[in-house]
Amino acid sequence: MNTFTSQDTLIIVGIVVAYILFTTWLTFRLRSKNTGDFMEGSRAMPAFIVGILLMSEYIGAKSTVGTAQAAFEDGFAASWSVIGAAIGFPLFGFLLVKRIYNTGKITISGAIAEKYGNSTKNIISIIMIYALLLVNVGNYVSGAAAISTVLKVNLPVAAFITAIVSTFYFAFGGMKGVAWVTLLHSALKYFGILAIMGFALSKTGGFTPMIENMPKYYWTWDGNFGASTIFAWLIGTIGSIFCTQFVIQAICSTKDVKSAKRSTWVAFFFCLPIALAIAVIGVAAKYLHPEINSLYAMPIFLQDMNPWVAGLVTTSLVASIFVSVSTVALAIASLVVKDFYVPYRNPTPEQEFKATRWLSLLIGFLPLIFVLFVPEVLKLSFFTRAIRLSISVVAVIAFYAPFFKSARGANAGLIGACVVTSVWYLLGDPFGINNMYIALITPAVIMVLDRLIPNKAQQKAGSHASQPVQHNGV
Repeated sequence: MNTFTSQDTLIIVGIVVAYILFTTWLTFRLRSKNTGDFMEGSRAMPAFIVGILLMSEYIGAKSTVGTAQAAFEDGFAASWSVIGAAIGFPLFGFLLVKRIYNTGKITISGAIAEKYGNSTKNIISIIMIYALLLVNVGNYVSGAAAISTVLKVNLPVAAFITAIVSTFYFAFGGMKGVAWVTLLHSALKYFGILAIMGFALSKTGGFTPMIENMPKYYWTWDGNFGASTIFAWLIGTIGSIFCTQFVIQAICSTKDVKSAKRSTWVAFFFCLPIALAIAVIGVAAKYLHPEINSLYAMPIFLQDMNPWVAGLVTTSLVASIFVSVSTVALAIASLVVKDFYVPYRNPTPEQEFKATRWLSLLIGFLPLIFVLFVPEVLKLSFFTRAIRLSISVVAVIAFYAPFFKSARGANAGLIGACVVTSVWYLLGDPFGINNMYIALITPAVIMVLDRLIPNKAQQKAGSHASQPVQHNGV
């Protein structure tokens, strides 16, 4: 493995800095100028752009670095962690896009509140904010791993750099600015991942030496993960797509339902090939550099590249980082503003826009506090998807099971699922049961139990409705 000279490092840093300056200028030019631009792009985004946004949400820094890390440790089957997104987007388009789009809401909490009311909306918002903050912790760790490898800075410093640039992108750009800059980021990210894969395969001599010399499980469909884990990944990824705030916000930024559905197919076609490429990179890193920390399975290849190529590839990873952090932080800001600030403060549009910008700064830097406590990115990633999966269960029940009308049941299901799933994750998935299954089953079980328990409030409302109306003189 080579080490970059000072001149090589200067070339790489120069390319990265030039790209950051250019995209910063572009973000400023395309910046959101009102709340409509910031939150939903004024419902004028093309389906292709929205499809790229959806793909970038699930193949960002956390998925690329985290999936390569998992492939390094347990085999090519880690690709299922991203293939789930490719499967999930068309399913989302078929089952929920029309129903959510027609509510006119840009938050999943607002859409579900149409049935269960404000208390459910607030609970969903709090749970989603909790999950998305953890998502960005994973994004910062993944991004810092790539930046620290090349720039020779420690992980906290690299994470701080990530926070500064990403926060500028979404705090000024909003949905409008992030969407168009993401197109450039995503093109560069695609190039970078494919370039790393090509370089890795040139170093390994292709697939044959790896297949012949590595443990067999590295090339089986379930790797060292097992069918249960992979099935949990698929459930969690697909389920989280159904309710993730930025996904809802993105599809609502299109001009109509047809465009929204079309964007999910764009996401499918971009997700599938990149899922396979990332897994190949992780396995190749294990074959060539078995002694390294698995977190560096993807960025390790930068060390052996020509500095100019390494600069472009590093920039592609940096672009991936900025997209991931920006989209998630934008989603958090939207939830805080739309579900809490606006209802309780009733601001003017100008006050709302100003508050959104200030809240964005806080949201951008808050995850830095937890960066040093996250050693395994992919496990954290799927835990956050498990939390979001529980919201999807309630959403599907809300839209497809009209006889479940109890807000009490929905609230208890959401809170119970969040608490039980979190505890299960912290305990290390006892009895070998993945926390994803806990998130899937818990809200449904609680809502069924609630239906079996008499609801005095509903009974009282029903009895009032059934009493005849008394008229004077009768």
